[in-house]
Amino acid sequence: MTSGSGGTETSGSGDIVRTLHLLWDTGPRRSRGPKPGLTLDRIVEAAVRIADTEGLEAVSMRRLSTELGTGTMSLYRYVPGKGELLDLMLDRVQRPNGDMSAYGENWRSALEAVGRESLALYQRHPWLLKVNQSRPVLGPSAIDGMEKVISCIKPMGLSDPELVSVVIMIDSYVTGAARSQLYTQEAERRTGLTDAEFWAAQSPILEKVMAGGDYPVMAALSAEAFGPDFDHFDFGLQRILDGLETLVDRRGAP
Repeated sequence: MTSGSGGTETSGSGDIVRTLHLLWDTGPRRSRGPKPGLTLDRIVEAAVRIADTEGLEAVSMRRLSTELGTGTMSLYRYVPGKGELLDLMLDRVQRPNGDMSAYGENWRSALEAVGRESLALYQRHPWLLKVNQSRPVLGPSAIDGMEKVISCIKPMGLSDPELVSVVIMIDSYVTGAARSQLYTQEAERRTGLTDAEFWAAQSPILEKVMAGGDYPVMAALSAEAFGPDFDHFDFGLQRILDGLETLVDRRGAP
């Protein structure tokens, strides 16, 4: 159910019909491949593993053939190319948890669980943030995930377009928060400075600037204002849910 944009890859960039046949297993049955034990599942799992450890840019048919110990041409008997493979990877990692108990007993707890699950998904697979999924190819995971979420938030009493918009709203917020976390990690890795070291380097000059009296509001902020202990993600998520609750109450839904 992700909708991150502005990435280095784009979902749906391959043959959409062939991708859907692969996702839903509705295509013609393929004859036995030349490599015993090689399956579409193994190929997709290997691609996800490479993306998780080395980044999405490292995923290629040649790299996969090395990982799986088979010839590159053997892979094309299972998947047409990287465009189709990407959509299979997206469907694989976004497979929803079958345990509905985490969603709680009402629409608010369900959306909160969805938000936290989505953040955890991006943290496990940061390469998702580099994929433009504005036009997703709807495989089993996407449909199953939407089915579960919409069924949980249906009692909000909103129209169908509004329910879909609620899901997009939560996902857009989570995507932004996850991207900020990823950028912080990348900055630390590239500069060699931890977040604390980065801000400590600025502290002596900023303290002098604040003491000058030109920025009284900023100077009066407590030391905790920019501290690492405040949960900005949870604060923002709860305020979104508060706003939705106000809307639901105004509509008079049960």
